[in-house]
Formats: sequence, structure tokens, C-alpha cells
Amino acid sequence: MRTTRELHLCGRCTPDSKKRETGCLGPRSAFLSLVSIGISLIAALLGCSKEPVRPQTTPPDVEVASVVQQNVPIYSELVCQLNGPVNADITPKVQGYLLQQNYHNGFFVKKGQLLFTLDPRQYQAEVDQAKAQVGIANANLAKVDADVQRDTPLAAQRAIAQMELDTDLSNQQAMRSQVQAAKASLANAELNLTWTKIFSPIDGIAGVSNSQVGDLVGTGTKMVTVSQVNPIWAYFNVSESLFLKFAPRITEVITGKVGKSSRPKMSVELIQANDVPYPQQGRIIYVNRQVGTQTGTIQMAAEFPNPLAILRPGGFGRVRIRVGDNQDALLVPQAAVIEVQSEYQVIVATPDNKAMFRLVKVGDRVGPNWIITEGLKPGERVVVEGIQKVQTFAAQAPQLAKEGLLVNPRPSTGAAGGGN
Repeated sequence: MRTTRELHLCGRCTPDSKKRETGCLGPRSAFLSLVSIGISLIAALLGCSKEPVRPQTTPPDVEVASVVQQNVPIYSELVCQLNGPVNADITPKVQGYLLQQNYHNGFFVKKGQLLFTLDPRQYQAEVDQAKAQVGIANANLAKVDADVQRDTPLAAQRAIAQMELDTDLSNQQAMRSQVQAAKASLANAELNLTWTKIFSPIDGIAGVSNSQVGDLVGTGTKMVTVSQVNPIWAYFNVSESLFLKFAPRITEVITGKVGKSSRPKMSVELIQANDVPYPQQGRIIYVNRQVGTQTGTIQMAAEFPNPLAILRPGGFGRVRIRVGDNQDALLVPQAAVIEVQSEYQVIVATPDNKAMFRLVKVGDRVGPNWIITEGLKPGERVVVEGIQKVQTFAAQAPQLAKEGLLVNPRPSTGAAGGGN
């Protein structure tokens, strides 16, 4: 058999030669030989590249947590609006020019603290005039008193007619009434004078004044609002069905069947507008007398301590009330739940350390955990860390994933249980 090197077109042979040397194949035969050799090499290379890719065989490390069964408190969150128990609109009781604002806008004020001063001169003059009228009335009364004292013995001796004494007595009674009227006018004038100084009726925060120095204010002028903020109330509406869950406890309080020391505790949590829980607990202190016919809800209010005035009237938040208990609920960490196209599933680690995907139904979130209503049993283990590793492993060997993927589980430090 000739070698490749020997199969050649010799230099002495030409296409027109009638005689070729031994071993010379000619140009056509040489080309076909080279193509055959190339095809054989390509086939060998393609045969090597079709080798199947084997899936990962090393079991991935995962962290697992046991499904915990326990009673879980049920809470309801409701939107609320804050307001002070008392919001006093400060209006003057007399008309006058505003001379001075005696507080700083937005500052705390005490009950009885001076807020505004009105021009008192007009009312001081009325006081002086009323005092003069009292003096005149007293003088007139003294005169008729003297007449009665003089004419009484004379009438008894029949030195004067009885009619004169009766007139004196009538005048005396009239003068006494005039004295009382003058004193009442004086008291009213003095009261008007005191009302030129406007004081705060409560402890609270005084808002921005609506009146400026020099304004003419009167009984229809709302000068400022002072709001009580410690404590502060959070108003919210609950549905009738939700209210019926804790109505018996409220009825015991409002009917007086239980004393203050033994009243059932209905603590309320407040979630502020920035989603930060308020540090102090509140208590329900108000329930409206009726259910709204248009909304089907009933208004309630919870009272919260507010010594630092962090909570302000008009603010919004959410109240969180415990309305019952979920008996024997199954809890898993939220990290163990996978959501795929509106369906939920978990990866269960079997006793022989095989990971299997399982569809579940979920309930409410409770702290760091999630309530599972269907699909799991107490004590089963679910993967909470390393889920992506298992998913990648399952993608490489989908048939093996149906039977269960071997994993290397270890207990998780964030196991379910004890969430609120």
C-alpha cells in the first residue's frame, strides 16, 4: 500500500503526457484523496464534542428549618388619624385692638397662660363709669334709709300720714334694687376688662396666630387653636364583623360590670407614618354609639401617651389590634417560601436528605415567619438558605429533581417559631 507521500503527481508527468510514471495518480485522484482525509478528521472531531454534559454530583450545602406548630395571635391593622382630645379655638369675648401676642407660635402653653392682650382703655372707662353709678345708687339708698328711719316713729304717733311712710318704704326698696343693678353693671364692666387679656384654657400646643398686632378682633374672630397632645387620640373605623369579635370585652367596661383594676386589657399598637412602631402601647377609650349606615363601620379611638409631642393632631398612621388567636398554625420562615407566577412553593428536605419542591398555600405573615395553611406537616424540614443552589441543580437534571435531589442539610439559625 502506498503512503500519502507516494501518491503524487510527478513532475515529469503532464496532463498531455500519454505515459505516466508508476505511482502517479494524476491531479483529480490526488484532490479526492485529500478531501477524504479531511472528512475523516472532521468526523472524528465532531464525535468528541457530542459527549453529554453530566450534572453536578456533589450534594449542595443548604440550611433547613423545621415546620413549627403553635398558637399565633391574630392582629388587624387599620388606618387611623390622630387628634387631640381637646382642640380649643381661642376667640375673644370682647371686641378690641390686639396690642400684644404673649406666646410663641407652635410652643407649649400651660393652662391659664396669657396668650393675647387687647386694648383695655375702653373697658377701663366702663369700669370707672360703673363704679360711679354704684356710688350714686348708694347715696340715693342712704337718703331713703334716713327718710324711713325718721318717718317710722312719726307715723306711729300719727304725726304724719301713713301714706308718707309707705312712700318712703317703696323708695327704699327701689334704691336697694338700683344699688344691686349698679353693682351688677360694675361686675360686668370689670369682667369685660379682664377679657382684654386672653388666656389658654388647657395645657397643649398653641398653633400659629391668625391675628396680627393692630388687628381689630371680636367675638367672631378665631385667633388661634390650642390642642391637647398628651395624651393623644387615634381615631379609626372597624367593620361591624370585626367589632363583634371583641365587643363583649368593651361592653363589660362601658356598662361598669368590671372595675378599673380588673378591666380586660385591649392594648393597641401604633404604626407611625414612617412605618416605625410607636414605642408606647395605647388603649381603647372610645366607641361610637352606632354603626354607620352608609359604611357599615363603627368609629373607635385609642389613647396613647405623648409626653414629647411626637404625635401631632391631623397625622396618619395604622393601629394594630389583637382580635383573636390562630390555633395550631404551621409556621415557616418567610425566606423558605418561593413565589412563582402567583403560586407558592417550598423545598422540603426529606428524612433521607433529598430536596423536593412542593406547592403550598400561605396565610398571614407573622413577624419573620409565614403561616402555611396547606401542603406541610409539623416537623418537616424546609430549605431556607441555599434555595438557588437547589434550583440550579434541578435545572441541570430535571428528571432527577422529580425523584429528589440529594442535599447536605444543616440546621438554620433563623428557625420559625415565636413570631408576633
